[in-house]
Amino acid sequence: MIKKISLLSALSATAFSGWAQEPAATGEDSEPMVVTANRVSQPISSVLAPMDVVTKEDIDRWQAKSLSDVMRRLPGVDIAQNGGRGQSASIYIRGTESRHTLVLIDGVRLAKPGVMGVADYNQIPISIVQRIEYVRGARSAVYGADAIGGVINIITRSDEDYAKLEAGIGSDSYQLYDGAVRQHLGDSTVVSLASAYESTNGYNIQPSLTNPLDRDRDGFRSKSFWGSIEQQFTSQLSGFARGRGYTNNAEYDGRYGDERQLYNTDYDIGLNFAEGAFSSQIIGSYQKYKDYNYDSAKGRYASGASLDNMAQRNLQWGNTYQFEHGMVSGGVDWLQERLVSSDSTQSDSYKRDNTGVYLTGQQKINDVTLEGAFRADKNEQFGWHETGQAAIGWEFIPDYKATLSYGTGYQAPTLGQLYGLSRLYISSNRDLKPEESKQWELGLEGLTGPVNWRMSAYRNKVTNLIGYASDPITWEGGYINIESATLKGIEWHASFDTGIFTHGITLEYLDARRDKDDEVLARRSKQKAKYQLDWNMWGLDMDVSYQYNSKRYDNNTSEYSSTQRRLPSYSTVDISASYPITTDLTVRGRIANLLDKDYETAYGYQTAGREYFLTASYSFK
Repeated sequence: MIKKISLLSALSATAFSGWAQEPAATGEDSEPMVVTANRVSQPISSVLAPMDVVTKEDIDRWQAKSLSDVMRRLPGVDIAQNGGRGQSASIYIRGTESRHTLVLIDGVRLAKPGVMGVADYNQIPISIVQRIEYVRGARSAVYGADAIGGVINIITRSDEDYAKLEAGIGSDSYQLYDGAVRQHLGDSTVVSLASAYESTNGYNIQPSLTNPLDRDRDGFRSKSFWGSIEQQFTSQLSGFARGRGYTNNAEYDGRYGDERQLYNTDYDIGLNFAEGAFSSQIIGSYQKYKDYNYDSAKGRYASGASLDNMAQRNLQWGNTYQFEHGMVSGGVDWLQERLVSSDSTQSDSYKRDNTGVYLTGQQKINDVTLEGAFRADKNEQFGWHETGQAAIGWEFIPDYKATLSYGTGYQAPTLGQLYGLSRLYISSNRDLKPEESKQWELGLEGLTGPVNWRMSAYRNKVTNLIGYASDPITWEGGYINIESATLKGIEWHASFDTGIFTHGITLEYLDARRDKDDEVLARRSKQKAKYQLDWNMWGLDMDVSYQYNSKRYDNNTSEYSSTQRRLPSYSTVDISASYPITTDLTVRGRIANLLDKDYETAYGYQTAGREYFLTASYSFK
């Protein structure tokens, strides 16, 4: 099941072990270690922010086919997707904009090609994901820009040797073939390799369109590769190098194009040093994205085709000193973004550098835990920007803790918003200010009998929101700071066991409104309820998931629309089962949307309806 914050363990002194890489500790008496909340390895019980950890075992049990399948189960999450597998998806954490979520892959910021500034996390193949750490609330004081709503850290590294092959089939001619191996070569070297192929014919994601060319199926194909080598040079010094890449092809319905090809390659190299209470890590990374959109009948180099060619370089150096019941950590991040956005007749080139310096600390004094962070970022375009956060946790009686936190966050304008995009008639606005947030949160958690629960109430004020405005005659437009919004909500999550059954319940209330007219923000459900039931009987591992999302609106009123378009409420049920035929061979089956509910998360884009999947995996001992 999802690893939740527990009150049964206190903060322990642990060596910093390479943020975004350390997997959960194993063993009956050990507690999961996490790295995302404060960029140090720490027990999950010492994290004061609401946090969830999804393991590879969870992903296999749920038989998730995408990262959206995983994230929609977690607290605070709304997802709007333009169709099925491979289509663009937006994630709204606690009512914030989709661009207000920082997405990391192995601790490194995911590049964001395009003008909207949204990390396209749903394109990452689920086959390479070993673990997900998810933190809610502002974390800009730790990571810098984007971390207004929360942080999602997608971890591809495993801590155990294994080798496996997997194959699957499903509805709409779905196919999956995947293989992975992690092996020690001697005592000091570990090599990992993984590769996967996934495809589906899909379905017609916009059946309401009248153009006969848009009445076809919208399929998806993905090829991915991942490899790494880890080397222990001495007892204090280790290093790693890893590379990963994927090629995705998605079909969609559009006036000027109907096919997207996305090419991604990432390379990371790093060194870790640890001696006594001190530890240090340096990571260098390079990411490359080529995002083509075109008319499949004409080809990707024909008139009307477009290309966003993005390169991102990142260097991060972190240092941690552990002392009795506490730690202090600090470091430097450097980020460079280069983007060339072009079509057959026009091209725009951009470059931006950002350097950030951060300091975090935590100290436990008897029953009270104090936490703080401060960060300063020097952006090439708008200069210095400072963020901070502070939190206090008090275990006022055994197994019950109250927390109070305050944090600021910001979102830097994208390169296209700042400098314009000629092929889309977007003018530059170099006076754009960063979007800023101020968030308060009050939490209460406890262990009441068998029930482990947590309640959080939060208020987030976001100012300088960036919006688009254009001339109705010439269609020439640009991005400006035009709005502010207030986001208020309550989350309650509980987990408990009854016999062979494990239960997880999440209830949420969200009131997200823009300030100028008190209008509800689009694509956010006011009420959400999620229930998960797991059990194992006679070797059969079962999972049932129920999700309810209340009515919401697809848009906000603007110069382009005078009314809000309502999306009805909906509920879904997913069921999955797995059974080990032998100690090496496991068969899994899943029915998604068991009751075949007809609903939309984005207006005009149909969801898949009931889907069936069957997979088999073989592990080599």
